[in-house]
Amino acid sequence: MIDREEIFSYVKEKFNTEPDYPWFKYPNYAVLRHDRDGKWYGVIMNVPRVKLGLPGEGRVDIINLKGDPEFISILRSQQGILPAYHMNKEHWITIVLDSPYPKAEIFDLINWSYKLTK
Repeated sequence: MIDREEIFSYVKEKFNTEPDYPWFKYPNYAVLRHDRDGKWYGVIMNVPRVKLGLPGEGRVDIINLKGDPEFISILRSQQGILPAYHMNKEHWITIVLDSPYPKAEIFDLINWSYKLTK
């Protein structure tokens, strides 16, 4: 389990990235961008659980990250990893932040997404 603040601290230290909040309608949706060209390498959103096909009510924080299509299909078989929400499902995944997916592996996937989007 990880929260958005831990991710923001990590990307600030590792990549000098500050979250960007580009949508007035969705003030909690944060984009993680490369400094040089503004390309996205991650998006953190707070979406209704039902939109993700998850049990329960309310909303859940997620992060979308880019990955290699062949590896993404393997990742999706793991608990806490879903097809990308509102992104290209071949190249992006969604990680549910309150899932048991290991924090260290989420950081590895953030690094991977950062490198793939350079």
